[in-house]
Amino acid sequence: MKKLRSLLFAALLSIGSLPLCAQQLFVGANYHPHDDKNPEKIARDIRLMQEAGFNVTRLGHLAWDSFEPSDGEFDFEWFDQVMDGMAEAGIKVILDIAVRPAPIWLHRLYPSIDVTDASGNRLYPNHRYMDDVGDPMYQKYALRFVDAVTKRYARHPALLAFGIDNEPGDGPISYSETVRQRFAHWLEQKYGSVEALNKAWAAQRWSRWMNSFDEVGLPVSGSTQGAPERMLDFRRFISDELNGFYKQVMDLANANAPGVLLNTNAWYYSPLKYFDYAPIAYSGQLTRQGCGFYPGGSLTAPWGLMNSLFGIFRIQFESENPFWCNEFTTMTAVPGSIRRSAYATLMYGNQMVCGWTWQSMHGGEEQYLQGMLDWDGVPNRKYEEYKQIASEFKKIAPYFPYRPKAEVGIAYSFDSQMASASFPESHDSQVQSCFNLFFDRNMDVCMVDLRRSALERKLLFVPGLAVMDGESAEKIRAYVHDGGVVVMTSYSAMVDETGKVFPTTLPGRLSDVFGIRVAGFEETEAMNELSPRSYTGQKMTISYRGQSIDTQSPRFDVIELKGARQLGSIESLHQPYPVITEHRYGKGRAIYVGLPARGECLTPILEELLTELSIPRGPEVPRWVMARDIDSTHTLYLNLNATPQTISLKGKGKGILSGDAYEGSFVLQPYEPELVEFEERK
Repeated sequence: MKKLRSLLFAALLSIGSLPLCAQQLFVGANYHPHDDKNPEKIARDIRLMQEAGFNVTRLGHLAWDSFEPSDGEFDFEWFDQVMDGMAEAGIKVILDIAVRPAPIWLHRLYPSIDVTDASGNRLYPNHRYMDDVGDPMYQKYALRFVDAVTKRYARHPALLAFGIDNEPGDGPISYSETVRQRFAHWLEQKYGSVEALNKAWAAQRWSRWMNSFDEVGLPVSGSTQGAPERMLDFRRFISDELNGFYKQVMDLANANAPGVLLNTNAWYYSPLKYFDYAPIAYSGQLTRQGCGFYPGGSLTAPWGLMNSLFGIFRIQFESENPFWCNEFTTMTAVPGSIRRSAYATLMYGNQMVCGWTWQSMHGGEEQYLQGMLDWDGVPNRKYEEYKQIASEFKKIAPYFPYRPKAEVGIAYSFDSQMASASFPESHDSQVQSCFNLFFDRNMDVCMVDLRRSALERKLLFVPGLAVMDGESAEKIRAYVHDGGVVVMTSYSAMVDETGKVFPTTLPGRLSDVFGIRVAGFEETEAMNELSPRSYTGQKMTISYRGQSIDTQSPRFDVIELKGARQLGSIESLHQPYPVITEHRYGKGRAIYVGLPARGECLTPILEELLTELSIPRGPEVPRWVMARDIDSTHTLYLNLNATPQTISLKGKGKGILSGDAYEGSFVLQPYEPELVEFEERK
């Protein structure tokens, strides 16, 4: 019987993979059968998933030792039954390759895998992700596990994708002696000589000159951090080790399961081990970018939703593949808020809503985190809400996933995020301020890595891009010269690729493109002592083309015009200070804003540029209504307001969700979605 089942699975493989290329939406749950391997319970869970209309589940994450309980002793038979049950129920599986956390037996075999804190204390792995991923022995055993899992399930008909680890940016950085040795070797490979390293690190400062690579230390000692140049290189080193390891994992998965989709919950920006995700995002190997979507439990407040949508934006970069929210909130989400969030993600290219988690857990750190089933296995209101989502998504699936069409890019770099630790505001907070401009306008926008992007966008924002390496500078220069328009904000082009402030005119490597000299900065609170308007704190008023704009900023740049023309100035101080400039360079324009990205300051600039560059705005809807033209005849709407909103329509249409006919306008109820199919757009 088992052999017959295997043959049947092989025959179904090609049939099961066909829908992956079609229009489709996935709804399901993260499931942890390793918590209770009772076959009767697993069968009941699968039946409940099937009754809810689920067509996907995510399995295997954080469960290495459930498959390899001791060194080299693999146990897959129990899990075979789970996969078989999913296949028979028509539920596809994202099978996470749980390379973290490493099993305790592996930590015991090789203590070098343990995390060592910055004070030199080796830490017992009491929590998840307490593994030194760069350790060679960790990687050897992790790749052996990858090989075993991918070979066993590569051709299983339930398999939708392999998940490459989980939340790769989470977990503490290790400061062990073996890490120091690997870091010293990395530096030697990068710089070639200790003299070059000393120059890059400004080692003459504070008597930190080194005579050999053996003298290299880690740039954190206890609570004390070293110079910015050293911190930047160390975080690059950590990123390189992570990217190198995950490339090996993806290469092995692709070799053992050619054509199978790869996915991960790409929380690369965890504050614990924030790393450079761009090499993975642009590699094309991870065929479905993904994230955990946790907007908080509120239905009425939109801020958590906006922040989570920003998470999709910062993971997707410029990928045109569908996005997967392979974790999605349950917990104590207010009724209706999960459904609201699910529809919001569709407008950012999402194809999957996979709830975290199926059942409220009985043990561990997350045992009080509530799922779709209560602790006794009884389905609750969140199960019913996901069931509703599954039913509705089935109706609209033929028109999704939505393919965003961004004509505007927002530049981001990992190096600048690390360097911005020296500034009052982080680089990615400025990136988010720019993102919010387009959220408000229901417009598509993408995050770009300058060194990897073709920059095929009409407009480019460069918010607080502190590190301006030669390659990135040349990309911006060529982009503007060839007709592009760039808007750059304060803290940009401050330091070179080593992390040292440019000894040349700022903005470094681009002062001629922008036609200005940034001489330095002033502290707003101190300068307000001279304000004739008696302003205090960080408040200031900007004059821009006759408009008066109130804003706040801890600093502002001191700008000298060197060919640029002034568009705006600070009018609330003892004298007007140029703060917004424009310079023609080649066929294009370079606009500089001497403040960190602020919506109120960037809005009038953006509005002018959208018109001048013929960049389409999103659908015209009331404030806090999300909308996207999904294709030529379908528009998705979502009301984030607590009150009904009247939506104007150009022509006649039918609501696919409601079944109602519309002409001229319709009323969208609070927190409700509607997909309108137009007979003919006017």
